[in-house]
Amino acid sequence: MRKPYTGAIAGVAGVLFLSALAAAQNNAARSPWKYYPMERAIGDGGPAPKRDLTGTWAGPGSGAAVPRGKTESPPPLTPLGKQLYERHKPIGKYSPGGTNDPHTRYCDPFGFPQNMTQEIRGMTITTLPNRTFILLQYMDLWREIWTDGRTLPTNVGASARDSLDPKYNGYSIGHWEDDYTFVVDTTGLVEQTWATKSGYPHSVDAHVQERFHRDSKHDLTLTITMGDPKLYTGPFFIGEMHFRWIPNQQFDDFTCIPSEVQQYLKELGDPAGSDPSAAR
Repeated sequence: MRKPYTGAIAGVAGVLFLSALAAAQNNAARSPWKYYPMERAIGDGGPAPKRDLTGTWAGPGSGAAVPRGKTESPPPLTPLGKQLYERHKPIGKYSPGGTNDPHTRYCDPFGFPQNMTQEIRGMTITTLPNRTFILLQYMDLWREIWTDGRTLPTNVGASARDSLDPKYNGYSIGHWEDDYTFVVDTTGLVEQTWATKSGYPHSVDAHVQERFHRDSKHDLTLTITMGDPKLYTGPFFIGEMHFRWIPNQQFDDFTCIPSEVQQYLKELGDPAGSDPSAAR
């Protein structure tokens, strides 16, 4: 009568042994070069270090269960802003076959500030004595934020000989407002990019402010607002993003490949969808 129980115990022991062996093999096979979304920071990690954002952070698109923040809340458009906005056909409304989003169609850069709210997977922040760099996983791009006391340029896009050209990430300066809040101001953006995925425009004179607040050792919150009197009647709330500390400080390579996008649009996107207004 004891044999069935003995067999059951042996079976359970065998399952436990195999599970432990598999877990040990999985742990042993983990590469220091690879990012594992399931390896998440536990808890808040305690108080945040003062005036320090340095490290690698997981965003809401990382697969690491990072909380999503608040979405955009734009103010009314000026007549010029309305005219520009109506030219844009975002993918969420017009489908892959009808959109004219330059990133969706051609893998053109998002540009700032959209690259801080879309495809936010991983981000590394590192500092030098006179500037801070933000490295973004998606599209393998970097931003340069000067902290040497200079002021924002006022002649971007002008016709004068010494004027500056607009840039996809604009011109940025930063300062610590307090021990846990790093404020970044940016202007001089390329006008062809969209401020948001939904197609809201910006001018070269748009002034974008980011506020990076380190809530704890493991938590970082970014809020973004934009002022652009040419196109909007008031401040534009671009959004709020949350980030979580990545324990092994790794993130994946992830980018948009133009040839793959063109193949997708040719074979699937364009045949499956079109501009819904064309049928009216």
